[in-house]
Amino acid sequence: MGVNRHKSAVARPWSRTFLGDTFTTPSQAKLKVAPESVQRFKRRLRERLRRGRGRHLRRVLAELRPVRRGWVSYVRKSQVRSAFEELDRWIRRTLRCVLWRQWQRPRTRATERIRRGLPREWAWSAATKGRGPWWHAGAGHMNQAVPTRYLSQLGLVSLSQEAHRLERFI
Repeated sequence: MGVNRHKSAVARPWSRTFLGDTFTTPSQAKLKVAPESVQRFKRRLRERLRRGRGRHLRRVLAELRPVRRGWVSYVRKSQVRSAFEELDRWIRRTLRCVLWRQWQRPRTRATERIRRGLPREWAWSAATKGRGPWWHAGAGHMNQAVPTRYLSQLGLVSLSQEAHRLERFI
C-alpha cells in the first residue's frame, strides 16, 4: 500500500481540509467549516428546493430538516460561526425565492404581500418590477412580507441556533 498522492500533501493547516473542516490563519488558529463543505451542503439543499416548487413551504422545510440537522451535527465542532450565519441568510433568501416563484403572476404577488401587511402601493410597485426572483427574495419588501419569524413558525430552525444547542454535547 502506497500513499495516495491526491489526498496527501505537505502544507499549512489553514490551506488544507480534513473531514470538511479547516483552520483559520495562525495568529488565532480556530477550527472552521471548509468552503468546499459549505458548497456541497448548498448543492444538497438546492436539489431539495428545486423539488419544492408547487408545494407548501411547511412540507419543503420538513424535508430539509434532517439534511440540515445532520450537516450541523457533523460540523458542530467549528469554532467560527460565520459560515452558519451566512448559510442561514442564504437559506432564508432561497425560501423567499421559492415563494416568489410560487406566486407566479404580478397580481398574486401583490395580493400576497398586501395580505401579509405591506402597504398597497409598495406591494404593487414591487410586483410589477421586471427583476428576477433572487433580487426580489433579497429585497426589503419580501423580508417584510416573509419575515424570519414566519419562517421559524413554519419549522425553519436556524443553523446557528442548532449548532449552539449541540455545542453543549461536545
